[in-house]
Amino acid sequence: MTIHLAAASLSAPIEIQRPAVIRFGAGTAGTAGEWARAKGFSRILVVADAFNAARVEVLGFSGEVAVFGEVRPEPDVPNLEAALRLAEEVKPDLVVGFGGGSAMDLAKLVAVLPGSGQTIRDVVGAEKVRAKRAALCQIPTTAGTGSEAGTRALVTDPETQNKLAVQSLHCQADIAIIDPALTLTLPASVTAASGVDAMAHCVEAFTSLKAHPLIDMYALEGIRLVGRFLSRAIRDGSDMEARAGLSLASLYGGFCLGPVNTAAGHAVAYPLGTRHHIAHGAANALIFPHTLAFNAPAVAEKTAAILQALGLEPQADVFEATYRYCADLGCEMRLSALGVPRDDLPAMAREAHAIRRLLDNNPRDIAEGQIQAIYEAAY
Repeated sequence: MTIHLAAASLSAPIEIQRPAVIRFGAGTAGTAGEWARAKGFSRILVVADAFNAARVEVLGFSGEVAVFGEVRPEPDVPNLEAALRLAEEVKPDLVVGFGGGSAMDLAKLVAVLPGSGQTIRDVVGAEKVRAKRAALCQIPTTAGTGSEAGTRALVTDPETQNKLAVQSLHCQADIAIIDPALTLTLPASVTAASGVDAMAHCVEAFTSLKAHPLIDMYALEGIRLVGRFLSRAIRDGSDMEARAGLSLASLYGGFCLGPVNTAAGHAVAYPLGTRHHIAHGAANALIFPHTLAFNAPAVAEKTAAILQALGLEPQADVFEATYRYCADLGCEMRLSALGVPRDDLPAMAREAHAIRRLLDNNPRDIAEGQIQAIYEAAY
């Protein structure tokens, strides 16, 4: 079946920002040190989770390197403040984000906040950061968030349990090094969840009210790459071609986030992480079939293209096909199995419905009650 997509909004203005340098391919992680030496950087601070903090040597830096190795999944303000305290001591001229999206998001903020006189709450929103204080190198070790390509950073406010979202061109990496070999250690469950996260970035941008043909090509190709390679990488974690395909899909998803961004899928998924500490990729996988099916009447042709790109029948029942797709990858598809208490669903729906920066991008208006109905259906 051939799907003909209308080229809408060709004349709509759009701006795309990219890291000045993008290096992609197996073995490229070790060139980070060479790049830093060529630039003359001498005070390096690596921001990483505990696992990646133990393998900083693969990056090829010489001399003394300070490491903040305490990045948590779904990092909160206290986690950020701990990283900032170390940065105040080190005064780095280069900050390196080494890990998944959590490490790279904290690295963005560590590169702009120390010595600025600004706090995290001062810079929440768009373009409130005054300046970049250190160069920024991003090196992902998962294939999901695409954070290496973007200008947004998210941390959780423990007081409100909401995401604080910072967007600034000063948070753009000076170099992004995407080495698929770094993802070979990922277990199948993390590979599945992070792969669906990359796909969700592409899907939500492709179907967004802000969708643009300039981004559609990245979005649709990212979905195709996930459809082609995710199950392969889950079956055989050492399949380098599959790992490279997913790393590229993640990068393309990151390209989608800047000028277009996500929509209802991410808004509905966020309370699972902020309130119940469910990993972001796992939350997106669980929610994905529900929001795609909800939006399908408003974007029928693009939904069919998404199914086809994933290798599914374009005329299939949207919810059934994508639910089975995610379940077959090994993703947990029930909120009850993840320990979410049923009596919290109304509060989750209120929290999700308040995330207007994403819901206002959605191709179909979604009421608070409809969000709660999604949670009920997923329970």
